[in-house]
Amino acid sequence: MHPKNPFISDYDFDRLVDKHPPLKQFVFINDYGNKTIKFGDKEAVKALNTGLLKTYYGLSYWDIPQNNLCPPIPGRLDYLLYISDLIPKKQLRLLDIGTGANLIYPILGCRHFNWECTGSEVNLDSLKNAQAIIAKNTVLENIELRHQPFKNKILENLVLPEDYFDVVVCNPPFFKNKTEAIRRNQRKVNNLGLREADSQNFGGLSNELWYKGGETAFIKKMAAESILYKDQIQWFTSLVSQKENLKDIKRAVNKTAPITVRVINMDQGNKKSRFIAWSFQVQ
Repeated sequence: MHPKNPFISDYDFDRLVDKHPPLKQFVFINDYGNKTIKFGDKEAVKALNTGLLKTYYGLSYWDIPQNNLCPPIPGRLDYLLYISDLIPKKQLRLLDIGTGANLIYPILGCRHFNWECTGSEVNLDSLKNAQAIIAKNTVLENIELRHQPFKNKILENLVLPEDYFDVVVCNPPFFKNKTEAIRRNQRKVNNLGLREADSQNFGGLSNELWYKGGETAFIKKMAAESILYKDQIQWFTSLVSQKENLKDIKRAVNKTAPITVRVINMDQGNKKSRFIAWSFQVQ
C-alpha cells in the first residue's frame, strides 16, 4: 500500500466494533490468533466499511443496496493518495466518473484530504442512494452530485462550461458483458475457496461491472472525449484492472496528443493495480 495509507497495518476491530456494533457478528479469530472477517462475504465487508467510515471519517450513516458494488476502502484510498502525489496541492477539485451508490471516492476525497468533490452517475437509483448518504451526514454537505443522462457519454454533457477540475478519477466497468463478469466472479470465488452460496457476494449492477468492449473501450472513449475539456481539467485518470489492456489504452491516449502520460503502479498485498493519467497542460 501507499506508505501514507492509515490502513496499512491490521484493523483495530475492537475500536471499529465500538463505533459500529453490527460488525461484531462477522469478526472471528483466525488460525494465527488474529481478529479478522471473511473478506469474500459482502455483508462482512459492508459492515467493515461502515465501521471504518464512522471511526476514521466521522460519518454517522453509510449504506448501499444489496446488489451494488461494495468497495474495499483501503484500496480506494490508495488511488487517491497516489493522486495527491501526482498533484501536490492542498486544495483539489475532483470529479468522480461513476460514483455509484457507495460514493466512496468523494467521501474519501472530502474527509481524508478536504478536497472539493463532485460525483457523477448514470444510474438514478445509485444516485439517489448516494444523495441519501450525503443528506444523513453533515460532514459531506459540500459534495456535489450530477446525473449523466447519456449512457454512451462519459464527460460530454457532464462537464459544464464554467467548470474547472484538477483531476478526474474513474473506476471503469471491467468486463465486456454479463457472461464475462459471471465467469471472472466465479474464478475469484474459487480462488478464495468460498462456498457456492457466496458466489454473488461481490455484488455490482450491470453499469458498474460491464461495458461493451470492457475497460479498454471505456477508457478509449474517455480519452477521445478528454480533448474537449483539455483546458478545464488538469489530469484525466482511470484505473486499469488488467495489465494486458495497458498497451491498447496507452495507444488511444497518445493519439489525443497529451503533453504528459503516466502509468502509476499500486501494490496492495498480493493485488497489483495501476492507473493511467494524462494531461494536456504544462505541469
